[in-house]
Amino acid sequence: MKFIIPEYRTLEVDTLFLDFNGTIAVDGIIPEGVRQRLAALGGMLQVYVLTADTNGNAKEQCEGLPVVLQTFPTGGVREYKKELLKSMGAKRCIAIGNGRNDELMLKEAALSIAVMDREGMYGKLFKEADLCVRSMQDALDLLLYPNRVVAGLRG
Repeated sequence: MKFIIPEYRTLEVDTLFLDFNGTIAVDGIIPEGVRQRLAALGGMLQVYVLTADTNGNAKEQCEGLPVVLQTFPTGGVREYKKELLKSMGAKRCIAIGNGRNDELMLKEAALSIAVMDREGMYGKLFKEADLCVRSMQDALDLLLYPNRVVAGLRG
């Protein structure tokens, strides 16, 4: 996926990192609209779902989706997420999250999107995000309709 953003930069990305709880899932459940968008993006990007699995159901919820699920122990999730992103080549990655444990991942990614949906958003993510949206559907739509990214970041 390539974004040519006038007076800013050109981004060439191939990997998407998503937080689970509060980002793609609400109360541990992935809404149908998000599932549909993830299915569409699976053919365009390598999609990783990263979680400490607070509700214990991430595997079940991700079943049938074109995603790689990566769970982490409860402690040190901020660092785990950042290091995984860096190991994949941060400059080719998009990161989307809502929580404090997403802050370092968003800071490293080529394109970072903060989501403020029903479970809220860690306030300091505003500082690290390239774009902020009001729902996960809006975040994924930015990628499905790339001119929205261009409009938000152009000079």
